[in-house]
Amino acid sequence: MVPVAQLARMPGMARVARVARVAQLAHLARVARLAQLLVVLAVLGDSYGARVAEPLENDSEPGKAGTGGKPWKATPDLEELDLSTAGKGAAWTSWFNVDHPGGDGDHESLAAIRFYFGERVCARPAAIQVRSTDWHLPEALGQVVRASPERGFRCLHREQPAGTACANYHVRFLCPLDHVYWSHWSPWSPCSRSACGTRGWQSRSRRCGSARSPAPLRELRCRGKATERRPCSAGPCPEPTWTEWGAWGPCSRTCGRSGTRVRRRSCRTAKTPPCPGRATEVQKCHPSPCPGNPSGAPSAVPPLPAGSEPPSGCPGHTLRGTVVTSAGVALPGARVYLEGRPAVLLARSDARGRFTASGLCPGPAANLSAHRDGFAPGLAPIVVTNGSGVAEAHLRLRRLEKPYMVLQPAARVREAGQDVTFCCKASGTPAPQKYFWYHNGTLLEGTERSSGRLALRGLAPEQAGTYHCKASSEAGAIRSAPAQLTVLAPGQQSCRAEPEPSLVELPSECPQDASGSRYYNVGRCPASPCPGGPAEPSGCGRESGLCCGVRRMELRQVPCAGSVLPLKVVAECGCGPCAQPRVLVQGRVTAADTGEPLRFGHIFLGGRKVGFTGYQGSFTIEVPPDTQRLVTRFVDGQQRLVDAVKVLPFDRRGGAVYQEVKMLRKKEPVELDGGRSNAIPLGEAGGREPVGELLLPAGTFLRPSGEVFNGTVKASVTFVDPRDVGTATAASSDLSFADAEGEIVPLRTYGMFAVDFREGDSGAALQAGPVQVRMDAGQVWMAEHLQKMKLWSLNPESGLWEEEAVLRPAGGGGRRKREERTFLVGNLEIRERRLFNLDVPEDRRCFVKVRAYSNEKFNPYEQLEGVVVSLINLEPQPGFPSNPRAWGRFDSAVTGPNGACLPAFCDARRPDAYAALVTATLGGEELEAVASSPKLNPNAVGVAQPYLGKLGYRRSDHEDAALKKTAFQINVAKPDPDNADESNGPVYSYRSLRECEEAPVSANHLRFYRVEVDKYEYNVVPFKESDVTSWTGDYLAWWPNPQEFRACFIKVRLEGPQEYMVRSRNVGGSHPRTRGQLYGLRDSRSVRDPLLDNTSGACVEFKCGGMLFDQSLADRTLVSVVPQGSCRRTAINGLLRDYLSRHPPLADNNHTGAFSMLAPLDPLGHNYGIYTVTDQNPRLAKEIAIGRCFAGTSDGFSREMRAGEGTAVTFECQERPAGRESLFQRLLSAPAEALAEIRREMGSSELRRAPPEVMDFASGAPSGPSATRRTPSSQRRPGRPRGQP
Repeated sequence: MVPVAQLARMPGMARVARVARVAQLAHLARVARLAQLLVVLAVLGDSYGARVAEPLENDSEPGKAGTGGKPWKATPDLEELDLSTAGKGAAWTSWFNVDHPGGDGDHESLAAIRFYFGERVCARPAAIQVRSTDWHLPEALGQVVRASPERGFRCLHREQPAGTACANYHVRFLCPLDHVYWSHWSPWSPCSRSACGTRGWQSRSRRCGSARSPAPLRELRCRGKATERRPCSAGPCPEPTWTEWGAWGPCSRTCGRSGTRVRRRSCRTAKTPPCPGRATEVQKCHPSPCPGNPSGAPSAVPPLPAGSEPPSGCPGHTLRGTVVTSAGVALPGARVYLEGRPAVLLARSDARGRFTASGLCPGPAANLSAHRDGFAPGLAPIVVTNGSGVAEAHLRLRRLEKPYMVLQPAARVREAGQDVTFCCKASGTPAPQKYFWYHNGTLLEGTERSSGRLALRGLAPEQAGTYHCKASSEAGAIRSAPAQLTVLAPGQQSCRAEPEPSLVELPSECPQDASGSRYYNVGRCPASPCPGGPAEPSGCGRESGLCCGVRRMELRQVPCAGSVLPLKVVAECGCGPCAQPRVLVQGRVTAADTGEPLRFGHIFLGGRKVGFTGYQGSFTIEVPPDTQRLVTRFVDGQQRLVDAVKVLPFDRRGGAVYQEVKMLRKKEPVELDGGRSNAIPLGEAGGREPVGELLLPAGTFLRPSGEVFNGTVKASVTFVDPRDVGTATAASSDLSFADAEGEIVPLRTYGMFAVDFREGDSGAALQAGPVQVRMDAGQVWMAEHLQKMKLWSLNPESGLWEEEAVLRPAGGGGRRKREERTFLVGNLEIRERRLFNLDVPEDRRCFVKVRAYSNEKFNPYEQLEGVVVSLINLEPQPGFPSNPRAWGRFDSAVTGPNGACLPAFCDARRPDAYAALVTATLGGEELEAVASSPKLNPNAVGVAQPYLGKLGYRRSDHEDAALKKTAFQINVAKPDPDNADESNGPVYSYRSLRECEEAPVSANHLRFYRVEVDKYEYNVVPFKESDVTSWTGDYLAWWPNPQEFRACFIKVRLEGPQEYMVRSRNVGGSHPRTRGQLYGLRDSRSVRDPLLDNTSGACVEFKCGGMLFDQSLADRTLVSVVPQGSCRRTAINGLLRDYLSRHPPLADNNHTGAFSMLAPLDPLGHNYGIYTVTDQNPRLAKEIAIGRCFAGTSDGFSREMRAGEGTAVTFECQERPAGRESLFQRLLSAPAEALAEIRREMGSSELRRAPPEVMDFASGAPSGPSATRRTPSSQRRPGRPRGQP
């Protein structure tokens, strides 16, 4: 017998022959199982056999299988393949790669693969193989992965060794050939006997089925049993047990002599004798003396004056205990009371949180309470130790936390007479117990309640408007966001059948209309809610509901350059099920100083951990439903960076928003003597005067137990200095707090600091008792701020700042001469919270209107949505010159269909009292602001004079042309209500937010735009990539799935002296419903390769092959790639050509001026010149794919074109001399002379080649002349295409 290892090393044909011979011998010997094993070995061993699917890239050796949690092996364990359910062996599928290693790792789920490739994967694979795209085994890369044929493959960054991330993997599956198999076992049935102490039976079953439709009258047969039985029992009957004692009832006497009180319990029994013992218990109670009868019975602890010790009524009896925080840290100074008695102070906790009271004889049901400023009261029972005379109580206090909303009321649409319910919920310590509801800002009478639920029955039209709730507790109050209630009259339609106008740009070869425009109105249906039916429940849960959407579309034919361009337009709108798009925030976390990524950092939403960052610091967060403020905390597990608490903007309509997150590096710790007083300056970096200092008295450092630590302390205090504008992006939260009315209002910062105190030897964390914060009053330039300065701490769950102390003026008295000045002084304790802020509330507030556009034409219908606009408030120098000295606040917002409104500080008396620096990014790409020099153009800026002059608009390169052009600065001059020139934006008063949000595009606003490039996109079924709800389910839709977007690009190399436009024309290829019909067009201009002369490259998008929206059949898109100009195809990637030849049918490639293919269903790689990326955001999927295409790798990213790497097809393009007819013109006028000239120029070696054929760039068909468009050379990455806003 030949060993398996030796068999695997044989050449392919020899291995097949040897296997066949051994199998025959085994059969003759009637060793059936060995015969089956060897047949499978033959299937697995022949990597190039007829049943082995097409490998990707370099498949020089066969793939290896593996399962999650077990070592990877050189060959699969056949005992685990369970091939006995298939009668004809098994075969491997082709390789699949539907994900890239972004976010938390690489996921090749079986469900996602089935979505794109349908029946190419059997219903029940028997095994799975995994390889990286570079054909390495996971064990060779030292990576931990999880793989199973039932679920697919998963590799998580956080499970990899330190410093490594998941590679990019692809997978394939082993499928039974006859597709007949057992289904999964059903769950075990309930036991036939349910009474305790009895035995019964339970069963489970499975069925024999096929992945394909069986032939008529054919009976499916599977080996094995279809049912199984096993004994079962409900278990032995439980012993009877008592429940916990209930609370003591009231005393039988209200005053005077002793009485009795009773408590009860019940017996838990199950058909057994009752519990032993009594169900009730009685004890004496001592009420207070009756009025006018001082001879009443004395209490166990009679009332005493405050500060006195309790009497020794019970000599030898002692009560002792501890008071700690929720984290277990000792809490000194807590007041301890006996519950149920008049307010009598029993004891105070000492520095270690301990307390003692003597002479107290508490009853068995007595409770203690503890109170301390800044903490919610705590309650604990007194545990009496029998016979020792000592009772104990341990109390745990939670820090007071202001309420914050965790459930916001949602907008509703109802018809008159229907019911509606609004719900809100707030969290905090203690939990809010009072809720109030407001209609249009007016308190609704009788709505005070303990829960946040408001039910309105039989709605009338006058009840329409906005509703919000307010929750309150002893710690404060919080208001919810307003929710709009729309009440429709009977028969009134909330969704108009006539669509709203929506314009798309037609290709450049299409003629202009009478007004000179190439834009076509395709219509749109606003995604507004519709009223529910009468039977629809009205509760607190999220309503799936109905929304306005497309009910019917029509196909139009638009004449363009001798051909007809199909275009689908919305013909009718109507109510239908609401789309449920995923709302995502994606981005990258890096260190603010070096740009180093936060690798495998922890991500928290509120107090809940939701994941990790990737190896490159990338993250993806799915926003929970009904979220208003996405408070996210990023934590560095290695403690090199300060925790970052960010309020991330997101698009509530769905889709992903990209956000760059910066984290501050912790300042190097200094060693302090805990037994001496110490001072740490705040903000002394860069040679500046410190903003203040932190004074630490001797003995202020405490261990969690409360023990004073006098040893060496390593103290790190990291200060965010607002005098450095570059620190604004690294600051935590959004600088907001909840005022007494519960409204979230802004703060103006003078500096933040994060503290970290640790023992010098062990590194254990230390607390700090009362410490003093001193702030130099000379650093506060606005006199009114001196009286409002406070010290704040950040609540990491709500993202809101909460007041710690008021800073009051105090004399200098200093240790150095320069300290002989006025200081603002406040005290704080450093316990659970470690991030603090020196802030003042600011009530001079406005909103600034900003819009983003796809190009410099600023067409209203070419606005960009999903752009993150950031505004940093700047405080000028004394005297209010134009040069800022510090930032005071920052805010971000996401543009929607009508732009964005950003809050900003403003001033009505002095226009230059506050300035604002504004930037905008889209998917990490910075947008450009409108120029302010050499001449300011009000029409371009978007603001009319004279208000523009008052704002003092200036782009970041206004004075220095070397600076970037991606920001502008304005004076936030509050509009004068009596001046008509200032009543139309772009600055709105704080109470005019709705006016700002609903301002028409003709109103004044500030602008950003994406640098226009020669790139164009056209979809037959219109879709706005920034608005996922605009997706329409249609066979001709470019994107078949609105939840996941798969972008495909082909890399084209062009050899010629210019840059050339390259078009991909995408039509249905194999699907019977779409064959020959256009999906869309994509144009892209080539980009020069800086390392190759006369060479450029183009990354051209094409429609991926795969399932269409109905998921019934896959379509291999017929893709035609046509460069514009006199270009001839000279080379095709060999691997791509071989792949296409082995996956018929082949596309017609007779024209040398173009390249055509049926789009591969497999996600090929850079070795083929094909780049595929799947993501929940179509823009991000494209950006990643383009970055890989530019680099010519499957995992890389580049902003410079590498035309010689990873190319699919090559064209050679020629340019005609100036004034000479183009080749196409000469081919039309004198074809014989033109062909003769071509032969002379090409030489004898070119005579064997076919002459270049003329391709029409617009239609991709043979046509007449086509001129090459010329533009200056550029190596910049393409930006936003012209055809898609």
